[in-house]
Amino acid sequence: MRRCAPDEQMGACDGQLTHVRVRLTQWQVDFVGPLPNSESVLAADTAAESNGCIHTLVASSRSMQGDRNHTSVDVFILLGLSDEKELQLILFPVFLGIYLVTLIWNLGLIILIRINSNLHTPMYFFLSSLSFIDICYSSSISPRMLSDLLRAEKTICFMACATQLFVAAWMGLAECCLLATMAYDRYVAIGSPLQYSAIMVPRRCWKLIAVAYGTGFLSSLFETVSCFHVYYCGRNIIQHFFCDIPPVISLSCSNPFICQMIVFLVAISVVLGSLLVILLSYGFIAASILKISSVKGSAKAFNTCASHLSTVILYYGTALSVYMNPGSGHAMKHKVLSVFYLIFVPMLNPLIYSLRNKDIKEALKGVTKRMHIYLSTNNFWTAFISSIRKMEVRIV
Repeated sequence: MRRCAPDEQMGACDGQLTHVRVRLTQWQVDFVGPLPNSESVLAADTAAESNGCIHTLVASSRSMQGDRNHTSVDVFILLGLSDEKELQLILFPVFLGIYLVTLIWNLGLIILIRINSNLHTPMYFFLSSLSFIDICYSSSISPRMLSDLLRAEKTICFMACATQLFVAAWMGLAECCLLATMAYDRYVAIGSPLQYSAIMVPRRCWKLIAVAYGTGFLSSLFETVSCFHVYYCGRNIIQHFFCDIPPVISLSCSNPFICQMIVFLVAISVVLGSLLVILLSYGFIAASILKISSVKGSAKAFNTCASHLSTVILYYGTALSVYMNPGSGHAMKHKVLSVFYLIFVPMLNPLIYSLRNKDIKEALKGVTKRMHIYLSTNNFWTAFISSIRKMEVRIV
C-alpha cells in the first residue's frame, strides 16, 4: 500500500479509509497509536493526511458501542413499600389477609350470581365481570408485592416487569370501560324502564363486555410495547412496589416521546372517555329521577345507582390523584394511593354491592338456608347410620 499524493483523487483515499474502518472493526479497539504492521502504519498515515477522518471513525465506533450498552439492563429493582424490615413483617399478614378476602368475596359473588336465577340480569352480569376483573387486577400486583415484603433484594426481570405492567394496565383500562358500561346500563334502566329488556338483551351485553376487554387489551398492548421498546441502560431502580408506566419510563436512556404520546392518547380516549360516558349517564339519570313525582320512587331509583357511584368515586378518585400529579417528590403519596385503588378497592367492591343490594342479600339468605338444610340432613343421616351400627353390634 502506498501513500496518497496531495494531488490524487479522494476516491483512492476513501478506499484506504475503508480499509482502516475494517481493521478497527476487527480489532474492536480505539486507534491511539501505530498499528501492528507496516501496512497498517501506512494506512494510519493516510488517515491522518485526510483531514483527520480517522477521528470521525473512532467517534462512530464509540457511538456504536454506546448504543449497544443501552440494552444492558435486564433486571429492575423495586423499592417496595418500605425499607424497614419490622414494618415489612407487619404489612405482610395485613396484605395477605386483604388479598385472600378479595379472592373469596369476588369469587363468592361470581358463584352467587351464577347459581341464582333471580340474579341473571344485565346489571348482575356486569357485576360478575367486574368481580373477575378485580380478581385479575389484584392478582397481578399482590403476589409479587407479598413476596417482596419477605425478601431483601426486590429484583424483577425485564420480561416479568413487562408482563406485570401489561396485565395491570389491561385490567385497569378494562375496568374503566366496564364502569362506563354499567353506568349506561343504569341510565337505560331508569330512563327507559319499559324498553330495558328489549335494549339490554344478552347478546348486546356480551358485546359490551367484549368491547371493554378488547379496548383494555389493545390499549395496554400499545402502552407496554412502546414502554419497553425504548433503551434502558445505567439506572434500574423503580421508585414503586410494582412496574408502572411513569416510574419505568423515567429510567429510559433514549427519548420516550413516542411512549408518552401513546400513554397520553390512551388516557384521553379510554380513561377520560369512559369518565365522560359515566358523567353523561348520571346526568341523564339525575334528570330522569327529578321527573319522578313520588319521593319513594326517586329514592328507589337512586338506590339502584348508589353502589356503582360509590365504586366510581373510589376508583377514579384515587387513580386520578396518582396520575394527574406525577413527580418523584410525591413517591410515598403515590404508593399509598396506589395501594388503595389496587388493593383495597377490589376488596371493597363486592362488599359495597352486597350491603346496599336487596337482591344479593336475599340470594345470600337463600344460599345460607340451603346449606343449613343440607348440613342438617347429612348430620341426620350420619346419626341414623351410626345408631343402626350400634344396634347391629348389640344383636351380634
